[in-house]
Parts: sequence; structure tokens; C-alpha cells
Amino acid sequence: MNIRKTVLAAIMATATIGTQAQDITASQTTIDMGRVLYRQPATATFELKNDGKATATIDEVKTNCGCTAAETAATTVAAGKSFIINVTYDAKQLGHFDKQVALFTNGNQQPLILHMRGVVVSPNDNGAVDYSHKLGILHAEKDNVEFDDVNRGDQPMQQIRIQNNSDDTVEPVVMHLPNYLSATVTPQKIAPGRTGVVTITLDSHRLHDYGLTQTSVFLGAFPGDKVSEDKEIAVSAVLLPDNQSLTMEQRLNAPLMTLSKEKVNLGAFGKKSKLKSELTITNNGKSTLDIRSLQMFTTGLDLSLSSKRIAPGQTATLKITAHRSQLMKAKVQPRILMITNDPDHPKVVITVEYE
Repeated sequence: MNIRKTVLAAIMATATIGTQAQDITASQTTIDMGRVLYRQPATATFELKNDGKATATIDEVKTNCGCTAAETAATTVAAGKSFIINVTYDAKQLGHFDKQVALFTNGNQQPLILHMRGVVVSPNDNGAVDYSHKLGILHAEKDNVEFDDVNRGDQPMQQIRIQNNSDDTVEPVVMHLPNYLSATVTPQKIAPGRTGVVTITLDSHRLHDYGLTQTSVFLGAFPGDKVSEDKEIAVSAVLLPDNQSLTMEQRLNAPLMTLSKEKVNLGAFGKKSKLKSELTITNNGKSTLDIRSLQMFTTGLDLSLSSKRIAPGQTATLKITAHRSQLMKAKVQPRILMITNDPDHPKVVITVEYE
């Protein structure tokens, strides 16, 4: 083993300690490749630039193992100019990987360290995913995300696996995010035939109201891609009221909701454009039952509630009208959401079925 490789291993092990400023900079020093198929080599492209005032000479590009190869066409880089380094991992071992590349240039005692990460999966693992939803030129396992039973302070995450079925490398981006959502896509670039993961995170502190909040975000194939209906991902979140502070006495004297049914079967539309049904809500508790919110997870339903405040021992009627033309366009199953002051039933979901 030559001295340079020995020094390289030591430098990589301590690269985060005492490094000096680099004239060569990378737009990103770490590239996450996401899921990589077993025995299908994965290549990450690092974009670099000479931010110094003089021409830089590339002395050497080294990797920390024989399973990774790094290539660049550049030998000298003029001040202000850019170049690329392609790093390829052979993917002959299942599991997570984090490969390092060291770029040695003149004038710097420490190399610039680049990281390539990901996880190698078997073809069977990847093939189990059904990418049947089209989002522009990308395919996805689903086109809707639901954050259910969220408490104030939670920051839940949901993931959507995507596949690039186009002939070009894409750089997916999630567009039109409201301030309570954030999103990342790994890997940042997806080659033709490869897969990635969209991770959407909810910040419940930024949700204003209890109950259902709905929005749409859009998955573009590259930064600056146009927003269109065929790229839409429906996102919903249900924020529950805080019942943790109730005393034992308040719980003993609380309202208690009872539904005549929690699943409504409307029957068959046939030639009808509308179908109707109803159910009853009874308060079997000791104080007034408040229906704080009455919402729908999809369009196509009209709701009429005889009373939002139900005294102990009293009953209210919920009438439901379904519109065929609108329901046929719905992406999710029709459901009705009620938020109440019943500590045992703060959230009630009524499923609506039809033929």
C-alpha cells in the first residue's frame, strides 16, 4: 500500500477536524442516491467550481475503497470555472453505503471530501412497489398523503416512492408547498429507470385550526417545472384537539357521542345523479356535545346537520347527499370527519360507500 493511500485513509477519518478553506467548492458535498438495485452500478455527478483567483491543478482523485471509482476530465481549472467528477459505486453488496472521495489540488494541504450515500436493495424489493400513478413524466406508488391523528407539536413524515420512466435524468422537486409542509427528494437526481423517495414532513405548530386541513402540492421533474393538474399530490392533515389537560371531574361529566352507524352505504347510482342517506348522533353523556367541525375528505358530498350542539339525552340528524359527477373524479374514498368535545371521540370518521 503506497504512502499516499495511507495518508488518504487518515485524512478521511479526520476530515471534519481542522480543515482549511478550499478554493475548489462543490454545489453539494453529499449526494444521496436513495434506493439502488443490486449489481446495477450507481453513478453520482458532483458539480465543482474553482472559486480561487488562480488556476487550480488537480493532482489526484482518490476513493476510500476499490468498489468505488471516480473520474474527471479536468486536470487544470481556471479561476471561476466549473467542472464535474463522476463517482460510480459497483452496488455488489446489499445494504446502506457511504463512500468517500478525496480531491487533491495544489495549494491545499487537506483534500476536498465528497460523500456518496444510498442503500442497495434486491430487485425483488424494488419490484414489489406498484408505480401506477403518473405524476407528469414520473411514476409514483400513490398520489395522495394523509397525516392522520396529529397532535399539536408532532412533526410526522410520509414518503412516496417514485420511478423515472423517461429517457432523461430528472431532478425532482416538490412545488407549491404551504408553510406547514416541507419536502425532500432522494436522490437529488434520478437516472432513467431508477427510483427515488419523496419525503413530506408536517409541522403541526403551523396548523391553525383543529380538524381537517387540505392542500395540493405538485411534483416537478426539475426545478422550475410547470405546475399542472397531472402532477398533483393531495395532502391532508387531521389535527386533534388537546384533551390532555382535562381533570377527572371534567371527564366524568363530559359528553358521550353515539352514532347510529359509522359506515353509510348509499347503494347504486344506476341512472341517478344523486344518492341520499342519513344517520343520527345521540349524546349519552352528562354535558352538551359540540360538533366543532364537520368536514369532507373529498368533494361530491353535501352535508346537513340539524344541530351542532346536542344536549344530554338528545339526538341530531346528519343528512348526506352524494353527487355522482363529482365523486367519480375523487382520488380518495369519500369520508366525513367530525371533531367533537367528547374526550373519548375527539375525531369521528364516517365512511361513505356507493356502487
